[in-house]
Amino acid sequence: MITSPHNDKLKEVRRLQRRREGRFVAEGEDLLEAAALAGWPAAYELRSGIDVEPELLDQVSGLGSGTRALAVYEQRWSAPSGPLCVALWGVHDPGNVGTILRSAAAFGVSCVAIGPDTADPFGPKAVRASMGAIFSVPLARVASVAQLPAPRVALVAGAADRLDGPGDGTLVVGAERRGLPEEVVASCDGAVRIDIAGDSLNAAMAATIGLYEWTRVRHR
Repeated sequence: MITSPHNDKLKEVRRLQRRREGRFVAEGEDLLEAAALAGWPAAYELRSGIDVEPELLDQVSGLGSGTRALAVYEQRWSAPSGPLCVALWGVHDPGNVGTILRSAAAFGVSCVAIGPDTADPFGPKAVRASMGAIFSVPLARVASVAQLPAPRVALVAGAADRLDGPGDGTLVVGAERRGLPEEVVASCDGAVRIDIAGDSLNAAMAATIGLYEWTRVRHR
């Protein structure tokens, strides 16, 4: 059992809570179980009272209430793939990124592509918000729309075709306030909208509704 705060594993967990170096931390027994079900082995696990003294584990936890278990995993990245991909462009909030991963898992998305200026999906807040989807939905890094599976369809707030399913290709989602940059929309094969009474939707909610509308015919 680990009894020293200077243990190398505890030092690494502290460091990974601030920045990722090819690895990431997942906290809580539910997330560890999700990883195991997805066949994603941990580099190591730390369980309170078994592998490490409880107070030492609480000290490195990113949760305000501490944790009973955490694990360190190697990051996994893949190439963008279809038939259905969601691409995030400039989505800064890691909570939104994690929630979109959860929605992607619910709607059978093949891949979530992380575009420029988007929060790290392996950050602690994104991992928690994903509710385990981080382990089941493939992730890709992209620098341009051209790397995404076609057709590429921009989700916008302005004038555009009404979003309707069934959909294959890539649904490109931007930030809540600024939306997608004009050059990104211009690089897509088309643009669609969600009909709402207000001005905008939270990015995660927009992506979730978009996925529902785009896939609802397929799931009948």
